[in-house]
Amino acid sequence: MEERKCCKDCGAEAELISETYHRRMIELNKIYNEDCLVGMKRIPDNTIDLTVTSPPYDNLRTYNGNIAQWSFEKFQDIAKELYRVTKQGGVVVWVVGDETKKFCESLSSFKQAIFFVEQCGFKLLDTMIYYKQNYAPAYPSLRRYANQFEYMFVFSKGKPKTFNPIQKQKARNKTEKVAFRQKDGSLTRKVKPEGRETKDASNVWEYAVGGNLTGHPAVFPELLAQDHILSWSNEEDVVLDPFMGSGTTAKMALLNNRNFIGFELDKDYYEASKKRLEEFMAQGKG
Repeated sequence: MEERKCCKDCGAEAELISETYHRRMIELNKIYNEDCLVGMKRIPDNTIDLTVTSPPYDNLRTYNGNIAQWSFEKFQDIAKELYRVTKQGGVVVWVVGDETKKFCESLSSFKQAIFFVEQCGFKLLDTMIYYKQNYAPAYPSLRRYANQFEYMFVFSKGKPKTFNPIQKQKARNKTEKVAFRQKDGSLTRKVKPEGRETKDASNVWEYAVGGNLTGHPAVFPELLAQDHILSWSNEEDVVLDPFMGSGTTAKMALLNNRNFIGFELDKDYYEASKKRLEEFMAQGKG
């Protein structure tokens, strides 16, 4: 897949970044069929604006046998590489969940979040929730309620350089009397005038799931990837997905005029994601 040309106002910085990638044998807007830990070592320091990815969740999926290569030690190496390649002010969105075994959650997601902050140097900007409108019921033997959410940890390398908040329709937008609880517990009452019809979204994002025709066993919704790409990056920025899977992050990056770099270890998933992007590009986007 050929590298897209930058728009005229991207300036010398974008051209320099593109040239630097090529010197290190990394092309923009390409998925590589290789271990992300190997591939990321070819990415220059401080060049990725945003990472949107979802790593393996404990042993919940086998990924054609590739789960055997996943361990907390490997996660640690990948987290360190993500810090190295992320620009100052860049963001990493880490979508993850936990396995429940012997009536106890693994806590892997929290262990990873702590490592990102305490050992790598990221800031935990937000712990967001990916809420699934439709979900599978829990097995009766688990003796617990069905899980309907996953974590979306948002890490930043220093102060985030970009934030374009997603807008949601207000439930109420009229002149009315409101009360605000103060720190000491007292209430301050005031008249709130009619304002704009939308407001910044909360950190709980709701999506329908299912209908996966990609062949990958754990696909997140296209809108989830798009909302994060729009929130934490600008046009012509570089978006990384080290666990590309079915190619969702790449597709939504291109759709929204961002560049991407992706890695996918499994040959079958790589071929499927490559075909998905080629079909998308053939529709006239690129």
